[in-house]
Amino acid sequence: MLKDRVRTKTYQNVMHKNNFLFKNKVVLDVGAGTGILSLFCAKAGVNMFMRWSAPKWRIWQKKLLKQTVFLMVSDGLVLPDTASLYLTAIEDSEYKENKIEFWNNVYGFDMSCIKKQSMTEPLVDTVDQNQIVTNCQLLKTMDISKMASGEASFTAPFKLIAERDDYIHALVAYFDVSFTKCHKLMGFSTGPRSRATHWKQTVLYLEEVLTICEGDALVGSMSVTYNKKNPRDVDITLSYILNGRRCQVSGTQHYKMR
Repeated sequence: MLKDRVRTKTYQNVMHKNNFLFKNKVVLDVGAGTGILSLFCAKAGVNMFMRWSAPKWRIWQKKLLKQTVFLMVSDGLVLPDTASLYLTAIEDSEYKENKIEFWNNVYGFDMSCIKKQSMTEPLVDTVDQNQIVTNCQLLKTMDISKMASGEASFTAPFKLIAERDDYIHALVAYFDVSFTKCHKLMGFSTGPRSRATHWKQTVLYLEEVLTICEGDALVGSMSVTYNKKNPRDVDITLSYILNGRRCQVSGTQHYKMR
């Protein structure tokens, strides 16, 4: 993540330009890694800070920063404090043909059972903005500072309008984050029309190839829930209907984000 300049420079600018939020405060750096955000905090004048990270990093972090005690206060801040999830649709025939349809005929053998498995696992990759076929739909905005356990699970409707005649092979999800407590609003996007981050985008391939005309609407809903067996996994259910000029189709697909 150190090489992710979008993410790291945004945090640096938030602390550098808004030190009134940090000066003489107590800060918890969650998922500290190398401790770069803690170093930014130190320059911003925090009074105390604590880093929460994997055990293997603790010895290294102690060489960088002095371990302190974190005290949670009722009027504290969570940064970033707002996150928004978006959905769009893309044309991606090349990848789907090479990586998914490939399993239909592997040197003369039918391995389509592997294809079915590959369809259930979202791809995390960088999408070329020229592949985007529709508008981008806001699915959900979350106030991170006020969220309770379980509120990250949701079902949201969507309506994607085609901006040109094309084919849809996948839907793409991404998120934006905002730091609304700053003197001036700051944040960044992980979307395909923005500078790439280490989060990239999440691509959900459809079993059907949708033929869509400019102005046609792909409508449906997306449900996101934590997996009951492993809370680190996310279960996604996607339902859609296209009643277009040249294609009428509906479907429901299930995905597991590991």
